[in-house]
Amino acid sequence: MADNASSPTHEGGAEQTGEEADANAKPDPQFELSPSERAKVRDSLPPRAQVLHETIRKQGTVELERNAAALGWSSLAAGLSMGFSALVPAILNVHLAEGPSRFLIATLGYAVGFLIVILARQQLFTENTMTAVLPMMTKPSASAFRQLLRLWGIVLIGNLLGVSVFALGLLYGRVLEPAVHDAMLTLAQHILANTPWQMFAKGVVAGWLIATMVWLVPAADNAKVPIIVLMTYLIGLGGFTHIIAGSTEVLFAVFDGRVPWHDYVLLFGLPTLAGNIVGGSLIFALISHAQVRSDDA
Repeated sequence: MADNASSPTHEGGAEQTGEEADANAKPDPQFELSPSERAKVRDSLPPRAQVLHETIRKQGTVELERNAAALGWSSLAAGLSMGFSALVPAILNVHLAEGPSRFLIATLGYAVGFLIVILARQQLFTENTMTAVLPMMTKPSASAFRQLLRLWGIVLIGNLLGVSVFALGLLYGRVLEPAVHDAMLTLAQHILANTPWQMFAKGVVAGWLIATMVWLVPAADNAKVPIIVLMTYLIGLGGFTHIIAGSTEVLFAVFDGRVPWHDYVLLFGLPTLAGNIVGGSLIFALISHAQVRSDDA
């Protein structure tokens, strides 16, 4: 399926690639172009959906085949990095002048952790709800499903350990100003003001946006950073729930004795996790895969 991203065409028994067919096609008399101009046109075209699908599928295959130690260390690093998506907005909230623009500017800080994780190629659970699912959708089997669950389990545990260490370090390392400490608690209270259903529904949107980002990045060339910032900024701006980024704030409040563990698990953790998986895997990845299958049919 996705392996036929440059599907050959048959004409007179001979196979031609899309580029060869384009080169040999009779030009429209109104738009006669030189060979170099035709090459520029081809270079200017966006990649086909099949190309993006195959790129992400191969990335997912590489991730599924990594050993447990490599996945564990990478996901732990990602959890530590994601802590900055909670810390930077708290710092900005404290130091920006009060006014209608403070929230809009402070929320930009939410993108910092995602930028570190994605550009450093660290393992983030919500990215894997897209990349690691496409290989299984392409060739579904019990062994592929077991590989997927193995990857998800290792990465989720590593990410949560990382954000836990980050939150504990902030709290017991005494590195925060009192105002920033209070801002972190306020962010946690804002998240926990949602009902479990709202946590789930907002988690679906966050999972969808992360999957959209993963889909767009391979086609972005030099625009990777703006795409990462835009997609993750929308998550923060909309107050959508993300299992890893949100865990930093909520766990900070748990370790500070302000929030009970059962609220973290039952009110935030499980509904948000389910929503992120549904948004990233069962909706966006499935629709994207179905689109490519339909084109190849």
